[in-house]
Amino acid sequence: MTPTPRTITAAAAGSWTLGDRVVHRIGFGAMRLAQTGAALVPGAVARDRGQAVGVLRRAVELGVNHLDTAAFYFSPLRSANELINRALSPYPDDLVIATKVGQPRDPSGAWLPHARPDQLRGLVEENLRQLGRDHLDLVNLRVVGDGSVAERFGALAELRTAGLVRHLGLSNVQPHQLAEAQGVAPVVCVQNMYGLGVRPEQDALVELCREQGVAFVPFYAIAAAGRQYGAGAEEHPEVVEVARAHGASPAQVRIAWTLHRGPHVLAIPGTGDPAHLEANVAAGGLRLSAAELAQLDALHRR
Repeated sequence: MTPTPRTITAAAAGSWTLGDRVVHRIGFGAMRLAQTGAALVPGAVARDRGQAVGVLRRAVELGVNHLDTAAFYFSPLRSANELINRALSPYPDDLVIATKVGQPRDPSGAWLPHARPDQLRGLVEENLRQLGRDHLDLVNLRVVGDGSVAERFGALAELRTAGLVRHLGLSNVQPHQLAEAQGVAPVVCVQNMYGLGVRPEQDALVELCREQGVAFVPFYAIAAAGRQYGAGAEEHPEVVEVARAHGASPAQVRIAWTLHRGPHVLAIPGTGDPAHLEANVAAGGLRLSAAELAQLDALHRR
């Protein structure tokens, strides 16, 4: 059994160099920060501002220095970027804030068509204003479909040259799109839906990113098939068995398995609950045995 460390710290998960910035492999995803219940659903209930601010500050206290956010993470009364600004500005020197642009939402929360290349600067500037920054550490182009990304990624590369963006990545991307983008500008990370039993066909892309030194940042790693609605009540017996052996929760086992996929994999579990935050960060110190990993890998490929 691997005991939960008495002192919970994101450093237990190890580190990775994201572009030229070193981050702990356990980060924080802000998708659920602005609202309770299902994320990115129109009409969602706004989360208590004080609770959200407290969770962000506690995450930094626990050593989290990689935040994932977007201007389209909002509820009727809250935006994740505004909460991050309120909670953490002036920002710690080692904090890396990653955001996404590409497909905005209207005020009701409904998704709009994918942004044209000439609209991307406005979306980047929206994130800059909300976060109170003069540049963004990392911007991921959110991709819809399997078409060319060269023109849109090129527009972001121009903003990188202009100093508004430090590093670029891709979200919801396919291998041929990664290769196309790399012909335009350096790609420091790929952010795709992935987790234990979720899209095992992504295994090859995870390995490709490892070979190329590109960070792989999975989302919905805990929620699995529940996606924006969160994890379901039922869990696979194999996951429950491993969790019991470690005195951990199934969610912690899912995070640990994700991190075991490679040193380049960065977890970004999100929550608005302080207790869940501490459990998620503690999962970075969970070490699974070779037998346990084999058992979970078989479940993943089932």
